[in-house]
Amino acid sequence: MAGVRKRISRRGLLAVAAVIAVGAVIAVVASQVAPAGKQDSVVDALQQAAQPLRSTEPGTDAEDLRGLGSMIGDATVVGLGEATHGSHEFFTLKQRVFRYLVEDKGFSTFALELSWSAGLRIDDYLQTGAGDARTIAKETLTDSPWDREEFVSLIEWMREYNSQHPGHTVHFMGDDIGAPSLDDEFFGRVTGYVHNDHPDALPQLTALYTGLRPIDDAFAYLNKPLSERQRLAAQAQQALDLITGLKGGGGEAFDWAEQNARSIAQTAAFFTMDVNNQDSLTTSERFRDEVMAQNITWWQQRIGGKILLSAHDDHVGYIAGDPGTYPKTQGSFLHDTMGTDYLAIGSTFNRGSFLSKDAALGGDWKKFTVAAAAPGSNEYTLDQVNSEDYYLDVRNAPSAARAWLDVARPMRDIGTQYPVDPENVAIAHSFDVLIHLHEVREADQRKS
Repeated sequence: MAGVRKRISRRGLLAVAAVIAVGAVIAVVASQVAPAGKQDSVVDALQQAAQPLRSTEPGTDAEDLRGLGSMIGDATVVGLGEATHGSHEFFTLKQRVFRYLVEDKGFSTFALELSWSAGLRIDDYLQTGAGDARTIAKETLTDSPWDREEFVSLIEWMREYNSQHPGHTVHFMGDDIGAPSLDDEFFGRVTGYVHNDHPDALPQLTALYTGLRPIDDAFAYLNKPLSERQRLAAQAQQALDLITGLKGGGGEAFDWAEQNARSIAQTAAFFTMDVNNQDSLTTSERFRDEVMAQNITWWQQRIGGKILLSAHDDHVGYIAGDPGTYPKTQGSFLHDTMGTDYLAIGSTFNRGSFLSKDAALGGDWKKFTVAAAAPGSNEYTLDQVNSEDYYLDVRNAPSAARAWLDVARPMRDIGTQYPVDPENVAIAHSFDVLIHLHEVREADQRKS
């Protein structure tokens, strides 16, 4: 796959392995530094809007998050982005905010940019306690950006919470397309329903899934000829149509079987992309974000409750920094269907380190470090505010701050490949709320 990485954008690599990794961003932008007087005015206005974030570590007193809770208001789905896919503070902040939202705002689901099937395995553990957090994390998160100690800690906290609140459990969902975890066990969630409730249809379903199951290695699957992948995608869609036609009286078992069959069909369709064709890549990435939004909507309608959606900034925001590859984001799709019930929170940082993969060589995750943000970037001005870490309501910022937030400037957007150039982002066009961190460090590798 190294040759593929060199020929396509970082989102192309993401498309190749949808849930294995979420890519980094490529876009080069120049910007002029504001005159000193105007810059001072902007910083003063941002200072007025900023509310200090006392800690990014879970388990600390949540009093400093009350203002964030007010900004969230009655939103039922909150997208919380991350400017890197490999920094400790972004990951621990997700847990800290989720714990606050569970305990004070009635949230009940943590959704991650992870495959639907992997999310179900984690949620099974959270609801039953069968197994242990480390084994589940190893089986579902390996080689993903979230294969880190910070997410083991999140899973452990969620399971502990459920053991103490059996009448009000929290859930984990993966809202994304793809492998790994489309294994025989996951296909069995569909065939098992048919075996139990519609046995006469089982031979036809088994035939349709022949050659398709399992999809547990995205790269190996993509080595199949395109014509074969297209044929298998058609079979997966026929299998979904077969399940849908069995609705009859409906019910919970049918709903889950249909949704799981839908996930298989979505993944197979996604993997028919031509990784060397930019138009196909753009279409595929739009499809992926639309599917993620649909999965969030299905989950909320079926499970209920409020959802914290964790993903890269580009997915939770309304406009991606690279619209040529990402013409419509998950956040935009959710806003279309939910209006103000969806709220997007973006993130920035001034300096620090993160885990990523070498953009030229690929290979294992490794540590990269960046210096303080350059003049002319969004982060440079944001870091002039007197609070090292803070959040602000972009929608209700003072006029001078709002005018500055309306203008596109270079901003870091780092995924699973580095180095990459900053993207051109107008914060006010992409997010409702922004969290800025002065310094971050690399995430902690998961212990064996």
